[in-house]
Amino acid sequence: MSPLVGIIANPVSARDIRRVVTHAGSLQIADRAGIVLRALAALAAGGVGRVVMMPETGGIRGHVVRGIERSRACGEARFPELVFLDMPVTSTVEDTSRAARAMAAAGVAAIIVLGGDGTHRAVVGACGRVPIAGISTGTNNAFPEPREPTVTALATALAVCGAVPASIAFALNKTLEVAVEGEAPQIALVDVAVVTDRTVGARALWRADSFRELFVTFADPEVIGMSAIAGLIEPVARDEPGGMMVQLGPAHAAPTVLRAPIGPGLVEAVGIEDWRRMPAGVPFSPSLPAGAIALDGERELAFDARRAVAVTLQDRAFRTVDVAAVMRFASTRGLMRTGARHFAAT
Repeated sequence: MSPLVGIIANPVSARDIRRVVTHAGSLQIADRAGIVLRALAALAAGGVGRVVMMPETGGIRGHVVRGIERSRACGEARFPELVFLDMPVTSTVEDTSRAARAMAAAGVAAIIVLGGDGTHRAVVGACGRVPIAGISTGTNNAFPEPREPTVTALATALAVCGAVPASIAFALNKTLEVAVEGEAPQIALVDVAVVTDRTVGARALWRADSFRELFVTFADPEVIGMSAIAGLIEPVARDEPGGMMVQLGPAHAAPTVLRAPIGPGLVEAVGIEDWRRMPAGVPFSPSLPAGAIALDGERELAFDARRAVAVTLQDRAFRTVDVAAVMRFASTRGLMRTGARHFAAT
């Protein structure tokens, strides 16, 4: 039987204050549906015959269904069988988590996720050991690598259908686990920031003067957001053990000032006090006595001196489809070729 693949595309993702104060792009519903249709066609081309998708009320479903119906009316067989989860829709991030749990329970071989860092965090926190494949459609997209959705979905199909060995097809990733006394532990995929502003209403981070401590799973100078700050100090690769901890302060008083792209079109001066590597399994406690903790760019938890806080990096925490490795294997092994002719260079 063909493996079952899940697709999560929550239209409420990427709606935060950074869309107002920066120059972030905004994908329309039709654009998101177009991405889903491209992914579906690539899954079918790679051998996946069954897909389950998250329901929503924003309009993506209607566009996708009409696109499939038009294709079938033309006598085409470009898409796999598509069903939608039977679940309540609240038009919140909880829909993403609920869908991920339901897909894991249904036995999906992988989940394709449309969104940014926050959406991917919600899926990873709910899907258990099911590997994910990220498509970058959020505000801050440090975790999902920028890549054409057709290629991401094709690699996912080759991986779950067994055309590529699992040791090559799937990569292990790090997380940061945040434990605040009296609260359930939470995770971040890219960064945990400790800020002075305890307000969690306007959740997204965009004021650099409030940053005090930063913990990252990887430090990439080519992305935007908190990871870019660490990446412009000392790069740490996604597949490298451990992460980094950075102590921050007001730019006017810090010994080092770094200009970093903390949001789309938003390059800010950030004060750097110190930094060091963060080994896996070692809990770090913020030095700030009270403030808020942001997970992957969004404030989630407030704390004060009465509650202990620990941030611990976990290696090998969850799996993703290694799209680059899969497509390299497909090329070298001729997985997408038919026939035996070889055209030599002349």
